[in-house]
Amino acid sequence: MTYDRAVELEPAAAAPARSRWRRLRPGDWAVRVGSIVLVLGVWELFGPSLNKLILRPPSAIFAAFFELVENGELQAALGQSLRELVGGLAIALVLGIVLGIASGRWRFVYNALDPLVSALYSVPSVALVPLIAVAFRSIGDAPRIATVALFAIFPILINTQQGVRNVDRQLLEVARAFNTSERRLWTDVIVPAAVPYVLAGVRLGIGRGLIGMVVAEFFVGLVGLGYLIISYENVFRVDRMFVPVIVVAAMGIFLMGFVQWIEGRVAPWLKKD
Repeated sequence: MTYDRAVELEPAAAAPARSRWRRLRPGDWAVRVGSIVLVLGVWELFGPSLNKLILRPPSAIFAAFFELVENGELQAALGQSLRELVGGLAIALVLGIVLGIASGRWRFVYNALDPLVSALYSVPSVALVPLIAVAFRSIGDAPRIATVALFAIFPILINTQQGVRNVDRQLLEVARAFNTSERRLWTDVIVPAAVPYVLAGVRLGIGRGLIGMVVAEFFVGLVGLGYLIISYENVFRVDRMFVPVIVVAAMGIFLMGFVQWIEGRVAPWLKKD
């Protein structure tokens, strides 16, 4: 085998090893877990010296977690909040991706939607929650699901729109030069190019959807995790108040990690050292 041939084959042989190294990488997990342990340790050390009406140490919150699990409050609230979150995010995903693709691909749709999207995105979504409650007559989960969808839809829509609009024009011209059909143009060029934008929008939408979920539970019906937060805050049970707050944070970590996992499967070319 010549030297040039060996040089050509070496990267291909080394690629699987580098890929496995990137996937495993125990040092990354050590840093992540270590940072959390450090924060909790400092919190536990100085927590007892702080005002108990403002902050409690992690050990007290840990004990309160099992109290809420034992009496069933946490499970009931979590199930209620998950219904609202899943319903709202599903609506935001479908509408956001469809409208984002349409407005990114066709100028007429873009011109029709852009003023409305800009106006609604500029208005604080919290200000629209009472209007949503009145529109749905504050009946059932519908107003809270609509609130989650309102909070989550705009990052998904705008990112999807930008992903479609920013497809490399040279790729589109090459595809058209080979008489590519519209369907193949979408599946082979536009969608793969827009996937990073769409998934980034989904991650932003998850964070805003969680905020919308809690805000809706504050204003409409007082149910779910938001109800636990505000009810225990009103009676100064800060240890129990922090339990649903941490649960909401854990939901965000899990859902965003799940989106990252999907990104690694559908867009492996985005992985970097």
